[in-house]
Amino acid sequence: MPTRLVHVVADAHDPARLARFWAALLGWEIADETADEVDVWPAGYSYPDPVAVPIVFVPVPEPKTGKNRVHLDLASRSAADQAELVSRARDLGGGPVDIGQGDVPWVVMADPEGNEFCVLEPRDSYRDTGPVAAILTDCADPAALARFWAGAAGWPVMRSEEQLAGLRSPAGVGPYLEFLRVPDRKTVKNRIHPDVAPYRGEDPAAEVARLRAAGATLADVGQGDDVSWTVLADPEGNEFCVLSPR
Repeated sequence: MPTRLVHVVADAHDPARLARFWAALLGWEIADETADEVDVWPAGYSYPDPVAVPIVFVPVPEPKTGKNRVHLDLASRSAADQAELVSRARDLGGGPVDIGQGDVPWVVMADPEGNEFCVLEPRDSYRDTGPVAAILTDCADPAALARFWAGAAGWPVMRSEEQLAGLRSPAGVGPYLEFLRVPDRKTVKNRIHPDVAPYRGEDPAAEVARLRAAGATLADVGQGDDVSWTVLADPEGNEFCVLSPR
């Protein structure tokens, strides 16, 4: 069986503070907290389950430079709900940010460490996703990247257009994994990235080989040799990790 998307990782200067922000904003909880990571997911969640994609905050020394190429889009149920989400983000330490979006019906915000996210206007396509509508990646070729990630995440392509392509769990639950065409190219390590893992009993080395045959490359982000995961980059250079089976 292929690998599956199990969570997203966010680099942070203060993982505990950033985890508290996102837990309160999404209505989730801090599931685990150590010196190496802080995990956030919904109450009662059983990891891993595509009904939600947990967020794992890890400490890094590097500062954020430029707009993130991977960000979260948050769903809203009504105009009032969208306004409440924006207000809650402000109260928690976030704020609006201008990335050149112009006059749009969604609101672009940044968390306390400057990571951009969008609070979307109500959309029927995201009515059953939960608080996170989509995990969105900037890219040059949405259709091609979606095909790669269908094999990496284990999710089928649900939408493929010139400007946007998207995947979702075959169970029809949880957020979408989306790819948006943008003119700029990746220049630095992504501060937010997905992690995938084989199912229990499967061979991680075989899955790494399969993903490399599909267009992934080995990546060095300073992880060293004494780690239990393999860092790869997708065909457009976006880092991700292949974890141990789970």
